[in-house]
Amino acid sequence: MVGRPLRSLAYLHAQDAAEPHADSVWAVSWTPFDNATISISADGTIKRYHPSSGQLSAQRPAHALGLVSLSTSNDGKKALYNSLEGTTRLWDIESGTLVGEHESFARGGSGPAWAITLRPQGDAYAATGSSGDVTVHSADPASFGDTLTTLSSGRAKFGLRCAYSPDGARIALGQETGHIFVFDVDAGSLHTTFVTHAMGIRSLAWSPDSQMLISASEDKRLMVHDVRGGGTGSKGAVASLAGHTSWVLDADVAPDGRLVVSGSADKTIKVWDLATRTAVSTVQDSGEVWSVAWQPTTAGVASGAAFVSGGEDGVVRWWRAAGTA
Repeated sequence: MVGRPLRSLAYLHAQDAAEPHADSVWAVSWTPFDNATISISADGTIKRYHPSSGQLSAQRPAHALGLVSLSTSNDGKKALYNSLEGTTRLWDIESGTLVGEHESFARGGSGPAWAITLRPQGDAYAATGSSGDVTVHSADPASFGDTLTTLSSGRAKFGLRCAYSPDGARIALGQETGHIFVFDVDAGSLHTTFVTHAMGIRSLAWSPDSQMLISASEDKRLMVHDVRGGGTGSKGAVASLAGHTSWVLDADVAPDGRLVVSGSADKTIKVWDLATRTAVSTVQDSGEVWSVAWQPTTAGVASGAAFVSGGEDGVVRWWRAAGTA
């Protein structure tokens, strides 16, 4: 997962989106399909940009309420997103059509979804919210939204984030209390519980090999967990990444697993070297940074060469490592 330690890196501002959102950007994803970036906003819109020019290439009609959660397929051709009240939609980007919609707030359901995550295989998605549990739903357009199973945390505390592992074998859940639960998908059972944060979990990011889980919290820290063993409490926590001075709102692991990028309410973006467990770069932004994502390693792009951010001012921004085109 980690290689030779890095001393420092410099990331330069490369581009701003030509047509920004009218409100805060709450999630971004840099996808391999046409090397495009997807963003969602509190203004109710989902947009697709070309990073090289910053030009808008596609968008869906604005939802009545803000969009709060985003997850894209491995090939970047589908985007799953969720709204403030719990309407989950699946956008087929290649055809430009909406192929799935589910109102999780409807009576008889498991309660309004807040955070969603698309299974890498594309056949299902998971959701969490006020119930504190994870519900797994069909992502097949013919049965979209149908509940397949429920994974219980045993704690009725608000679920702020959930994330499938890259191999699709596990789902991580982060709650408002700082608790993290890791479920075994095939067994339908709880695998591990981590109690390593004192405040709410704002982001969960997996290493490419699905062995490490990075959490970002309102307690200003990121934690690195080894999920291969079982147990509860702080067992499995292998590193604490401290340096932000306010809530850490998002994190993403680079494609080769060496670097982590984080965005914070302290208006900075930090890049962390997992070998040394230290910040090797800090970028100052104009407002709270709600979301960050690395560029995928397609078309010969090196891991860690660039990332995208979205924040309070509604602008999607791209950043590149010094010395790269």
